[in-house]
Amino acid sequence: MNMEYPLPHRPAAAPLRLLEVLEPSGGGSGRHFIDLCRGMHLRGHHVEAVFSPVRAEESFVRELKAVGLPALHAVDMQRAPGPSDVPAFLALRRIMKEHGPFDIVHGHSSKAGALTRLRLPGRHIPRIYTPHAFRTLDPTLGRGGRMIYGAIEWGLAWFYTDHLICVSDDERSHAVSLHMPQERMSVIVNGVDPPSPDMARTIRASFGITPDAFVFGFIGRLTAQKAPERLVAAFRHVAGSVKNSHLVMVGAGEMEGRLRQAMAESGLQNRMHLTSAFTGPQAAPAFDVLVMPSRYEAMSYVMLEGAAAGKPIIASDIGGARTVIEHGGNGFIVKNSDDVSELSKTMIAAAAPETFARLASVADRLKTRFTLDTMLDRTEMLYWKLAERRRARIGA
Repeated sequence: MNMEYPLPHRPAAAPLRLLEVLEPSGGGSGRHFIDLCRGMHLRGHHVEAVFSPVRAEESFVRELKAVGLPALHAVDMQRAPGPSDVPAFLALRRIMKEHGPFDIVHGHSSKAGALTRLRLPGRHIPRIYTPHAFRTLDPTLGRGGRMIYGAIEWGLAWFYTDHLICVSDDERSHAVSLHMPQERMSVIVNGVDPPSPDMARTIRASFGITPDAFVFGFIGRLTAQKAPERLVAAFRHVAGSVKNSHLVMVGAGEMEGRLRQAMAESGLQNRMHLTSAFTGPQAAPAFDVLVMPSRYEAMSYVMLEGAAAGKPIIASDIGGARTVIEHGGNGFIVKNSDDVSELSKTMIAAAAPETFARLASVADRLKTRFTLDTMLDRTEMLYWKLAERRRARIGA
């Protein structure tokens, strides 16, 4: 199912004035934010960005500054709700007043999305919200937490949101299950540029992996959400069956020490490799199969990068998996479980020569489906539609 908002042709009008706001800086939300700011800036729009230095990664800030936006604002936003939200809210209001008027205010992630949407009733600048995975998608969140966060998202969606952008059909289905207004909701899938294969040989050589070896790859934060420990456990079963195989994990996070210990205890430390020295787009072409054992996602950039690199993908049943993966075609979707038996069996099956050749052929054929330009086109047209609607109301 494809639920993209029906968008008009781009009108010949003055550039839009956009305010993009984000609290976290890592992972897919940070990647999307920079791609969107850069893309709209290059298309001639006036783009100002607000980020929080509290959790900002140095690489994110450096890349955002390099975009060359006319204004970049730092506002301290904490991830958890608390008293610090009041000065953050007032700072955002001050930016809107002193640097406006803006045509669109676009909040990314739950905290920035809430702080940018809260307002008094009456005429206002259109507010767009992209959750980048609702908090209620987290399977480890208890029933009480789901009810609280779900009620907050429901209230903000109905009374303070002009439009909600979901990044996959799965995320949209989740929003509908929370009884959010469907008529103010779109699916705009994230997009990526095709990764360059230039680093593939270098990455393999850095670990002493021969060109004929079969490489299972992982890219992502080393956190409970991404469930990297599932993959380490699964590879212990895979290694005996797929003799010339390696596991390369690219990422960093609080689970790094635990993972390195598990690798050392496995006796397979010469075939399991963990690094943060490469980016996702650099690493994806070095893999034969990308494996994503995550507990939850909305639409992972890693999945899109793997698809754009023409790589077969094995993923747990997470948001976006059915958008990108044709089960049995360019990959497999397995049960989302801490029992890794199905995951390990699927990895072994995918490495079988005939099966892998078929998977790789389909993956190569489907690799151009999710481009960055498509994402920018659809978002830009949504911006135009909401801005024109507001102008019409003001002129009426």
